[in-house]
Amino acid sequence: MEFNVRRLAADAGTFLSRAVQFTEEKLGQAERTELDAHLETLLTQAESTKHWTEKIMKQTEVVLQPNPNVRMEEFLYEMLDKKIPTRANNHELLGECMIDSGHEFGPGTAYGSALIKCGETEKLLGSAEKELIQSSAINFLTPLRNFIEGDYKTLLRERKLLQNKRLDLDAAKNRLKKARVADARSAAETELRIAQSEFDRQAEITRLLLEGISSTHAHHLRCLNDFVDAQTAYYAQGYQYIVNLQKQLGSFPSTFSSNNNQPGGNSSATISVPTAPAAASLPAPPPSQASPALNELRSTSGTRKARVLYDYDADSSSELSLLADEVITVTSVPGMDFDWLMGQRGNQKGKVPITYLELLN
Repeated sequence: MEFNVRRLAADAGTFLSRAVQFTEEKLGQAERTELDAHLETLLTQAESTKHWTEKIMKQTEVVLQPNPNVRMEEFLYEMLDKKIPTRANNHELLGECMIDSGHEFGPGTAYGSALIKCGETEKLLGSAEKELIQSSAINFLTPLRNFIEGDYKTLLRERKLLQNKRLDLDAAKNRLKKARVADARSAAETELRIAQSEFDRQAEITRLLLEGISSTHAHHLRCLNDFVDAQTAYYAQGYQYIVNLQKQLGSFPSTFSSNNNQPGGNSSATISVPTAPAAASLPAPPPSQASPALNELRSTSGTRKARVLYDYDADSSSELSLLADEVITVTSVPGMDFDWLMGQRGNQKGKVPITYLELLN
């Protein structure tokens, strides 16, 4: 019990001495030992790293989950150390809605079929978004959070100890200045040597920890690369899904795909998706076998209606995909390959092979 009381009294005396020294420094009544410039630079770098790491973390979380209510819910689950319930994201909810409406309108109709295709693509986009969020949380956000909650807290603790050792050193210097008796000066000098040794030792520990910030930056750079890789994969997947969907919708009949450009009519009319025999292809006829209608079209450079005989998938962006039995507008363009015409369906335009067409009168 006696030891504990003495220890408590010693700690209280040290705390009081530090408080007095700190107050006198603030009032300009006591000298202050300054840290060397290199250590001050390292401290500034550490504070800057902590500040911007927190801001990057917060903004990344906003990008990955824009809904603040969901972010708060996930934070509470994390604080309670409970598993976050699985929920459908916005893409998946939209996909389910489109699929359900497509089945309601009828998968055999153009609109119903298109809704189902769009819904399936939206669900794929939702799945890709979940993969992005999971990958980003593991490879990017978690390392940043570990720095804030681990390494930086250790650094703060050692920095506080350095501050205390500095106050002890400056208090010892002041006591030495005020000592007049030889015994008091000898005791003050001994106390000063001990305080200087402890300060130097703590300064070295703090410096070593602060120099580790460079390693932290290198680690965060690798994490940033992982985050960019995850975004690249996500956007590449999304682009491919949308391109495939666009290609599928582009093969629908003109009466459907260009609906927004047509005058109002009976909106309740059902449009069936036509089908054609698979792998149907015809060799291109030699120039001598061109029909009179085709020769007339080439000579006048006018426009004609043409019925599509077989499905055709465009090989490039300059071509137009075709669907059997649809009717498109064709034009002969000077300088174009003899086996091709320029086709147009609503706002869509591209080259079409002659062998897949029947010109109409």
